[in-house]
Amino acid sequence: MPAYKTGKKTAQYSLDFKLKAVEWSYETHRTVKSVAEALDIHPFMLSKWRKAYRDGEFGMVKSQKNKVKPDKAKDELSALKRRITELEEKSGAWRD
Repeated sequence: MPAYKTGKKTAQYSLDFKLKAVEWSYETHRTVKSVAEALDIHPFMLSKWRKAYRDGEFGMVKSQKNKVKPDKAKDELSALKRRITELEEKSGAWRD
């Protein structure tokens, strides 16, 4: 990497700061741009942190909110299929 002649250093942010910035940016009423402006960072930097967070690069376990265990998903699918069958039988009885 080339040496900078201006002596200007790139700011280093703690992992805690990055995590809080990312979590703040995921709140529904906030945008990346507004959070970046509030924290005095470039929106592109915050976007990079958000991607790293999604990819699990902050040394954390990826978000579990959308993950469902396979066995649980199969059981839920079976229950839904049974319920659909029951509802179809009931609605068929009404039509007769």
